[in-house]
Amino acid sequence: MFKGKSLLLSLMLLIVLSIALVACGNNNETDGPANDANNGNNADVTNDNNDAEGNEGAADEDAPEKPEELTMWVNDEDAQLDAYEEISERFTDEYGIDVNITPYSMLDQTEGMSLDGPAGQGPDLFFQPHDRMGDIHLQGLAAELELTDDQLDRLSEYNEEAVQSFSYEGIQYGIPAVVETYALFRNTDLVPDAPETMDELMDVARDLTDGSTYGFLMEATNFYFSYPFLTAPGGYVFAQDEDGVYDPEDIGLNSDGAVQGAEVIQSWFEEDLMPSGIDGDIMNGLFTDGQAGMVVTGPWAIPEYEDALGDSLEISPLPEQDGEVLSSFSGNKGWLVNYYTEDQYWATELALFLTNAENSETYFEVAGELPAHTAVEIEDDLMAPIFEQTQHAEPMPNIPEMSQVWEPIGDALEFVSQGDDPQEVLDEAVEQIREQIAIMN
Repeated sequence: MFKGKSLLLSLMLLIVLSIALVACGNNNETDGPANDANNGNNADVTNDNNDAEGNEGAADEDAPEKPEELTMWVNDEDAQLDAYEEISERFTDEYGIDVNITPYSMLDQTEGMSLDGPAGQGPDLFFQPHDRMGDIHLQGLAAELELTDDQLDRLSEYNEEAVQSFSYEGIQYGIPAVVETYALFRNTDLVPDAPETMDELMDVARDLTDGSTYGFLMEATNFYFSYPFLTAPGGYVFAQDEDGVYDPEDIGLNSDGAVQGAEVIQSWFEEDLMPSGIDGDIMNGLFTDGQAGMVVTGPWAIPEYEDALGDSLEISPLPEQDGEVLSSFSGNKGWLVNYYTEDQYWATELALFLTNAENSETYFEVAGELPAHTAVEIEDDLMAPIFEQTQHAEPMPNIPEMSQVWEPIGDALEFVSQGDDPQEVLDEAVEQIREQIAIMN
């Protein structure tokens, strides 16, 4: 009887052990590399990753599974669409992921995202100017980028200020694609050599100006263009901390440095180096008629100027002051990842691919916009100096409070040009800015 029970117990233990071994085997088939079906899938993923690494060398080894398709909204201008059609095909060739492009006005995309994003119908990537980051942040339209070490390494090759312009309150939201700023345009019949310093520029301006011809012109009462001259002596718009976060309560447009810069601008009018009421139309007319030696403007003016001056048109970066190139204002545009996308990693990879050095060069050649990637070589004689100036440009502040700055400072500069006390009018402008910000908030 005892032996029978022992035998029965042994058989029962053997059955239990067999069931456990089978269960372990099934678990391995489900979760591990031993499963035949999964072995096939894993081999495909490995081969795909190896292909991507062999061609692009960008995707991380632990990258998530590839989607079949990514979607992007491209600003609805033909040249930009043509450029991104070509570049996105390269992405498909590299990674095996189709890219679906929808033409969509850049200025309407945030409204579309607010409707389509939460409904799961928005694109994986959308395209925006950097100064809309505050609104995008508040609406929760863009995903906080969770960049891998490899992605951060690639991003380090981009214009640092442009990258910073797509962060908000210390959060990186976007990948910059293009940078736009202004530079010094010259009629070489009047000014053969580019002045290296502001002192040299003013010497030339005084030598050439005679009442009908001007040596140097700019939209001096337009804050966008006067920014370098207000900030070079120490003025600033909003203070920034070490992470680049703006403090809208710390406004430096009536600081000693800003006042000093405004006094310089005022001296141009007092010496009749610039006509009263100077604006873009007056400046362009005088320059194209050969009545101005130098002007400050941006790449949008090149076609008109080149038609008028031909080979006599040359461009250079802004002059130096106190040993440093004057810092112009820049406007940047870039790619943002939809907050609601299920493919954030691959959408970020697509954004980095669209804006890498090779593809940025293609984009410049087709669309004519200067890249945010610093490794691109711009061979165009007129655009290359502007690209050089982008390395010295500072993005317009991207916080909503910036919208309250333009008009008061523009008015203040107008009063400065008419001879009013710079300190007084800048104090009044800053007070108005503070009041308007308080109302806005």
